[in-house]
Amino acid sequence: MVLMNCQIQNHNDLFEGQPKLFSSQFTFTEGPAADTSGNVYFTDQPNDKIYFWNWKTNKVELFLDKTGRANGTYFDKNDNLITCSDDNGEIWKINKNKEITVLSKGFEGKRLNGPNDLWIDESGGIYFTDPLYERDYWKNFKAEIPEKNLYYRNQTGTITKLETFVQPNGIIGSEKLKRLYVSDINAGKTYVYQILGEGKLSAKKLFCEMGSDGMTLDSKGNLYLTGKGVTVFNSQGEKISNIPIAEEWTSNVTFGGESNSTLFITASKSVYTLQMNVSGIK
Repeated sequence: MVLMNCQIQNHNDLFEGQPKLFSSQFTFTEGPAADTSGNVYFTDQPNDKIYFWNWKTNKVELFLDKTGRANGTYFDKNDNLITCSDDNGEIWKINKNKEITVLSKGFEGKRLNGPNDLWIDESGGIYFTDPLYERDYWKNFKAEIPEKNLYYRNQTGTITKLETFVQPNGIIGSEKLKRLYVSDINAGKTYVYQILGEGKLSAKKLFCEMGSDGMTLDSKGNLYLTGKGVTVFNSQGEKISNIPIAEEWTSNVTFGGESNSTLFITASKSVYTLQMNVSGIK
């Protein structure tokens, strides 16, 4: 009974009301990321498009067609959208004028399996996961890297392999907390590292016994994992809440909107918003 009351209290501290279905016009949504204005960009990977939610007009607009099959995304400090574009195993930079720069094409001369999700540190370095989900649209694909790895690309373009997983997927970090979280989705686990420097991490530590497709952090240090709805863990790895979503699969989540206090959720064919009592971490 005490545990139930604790969970309810935490639930009420985080949000009130229910997630609102915003749009169901997509095939499979992924990779939400907020720009400096709070607009949330997200991908519809099977249709090779990137859309954005303009929170001021409360409308979804098309940003880019032909995205290299973008999946996970994140904004850099110059408000460029950095994408895991897995059609050719690449990482792209897309500015607001829709001009594209390919940042990475491979590792040690070999094609990456298919970059999935990423987080950018304050120096501009990119931590990214590279699992293997073979796509129907890949042409004559042959895996050149047998492992599924976590990598770091520094600001000069050098890529370093950091860790091998069963199937790394969701990733999020915080300079304020000096923490990096990585999900090993097929192992059903999420790990945490201490960030020791640019591309330098402590030994990984088990954070919770749950894998995740995507993830985000709030200003209290709570971690939000996806799959069946959105499950929230506090900074000690204790489950404190679940946000139910009326879709079979919830793929990813981020904060955006006014005051960075709207939780934006991508879930299969739909996207949802939920007004929160906390904001995303800076």
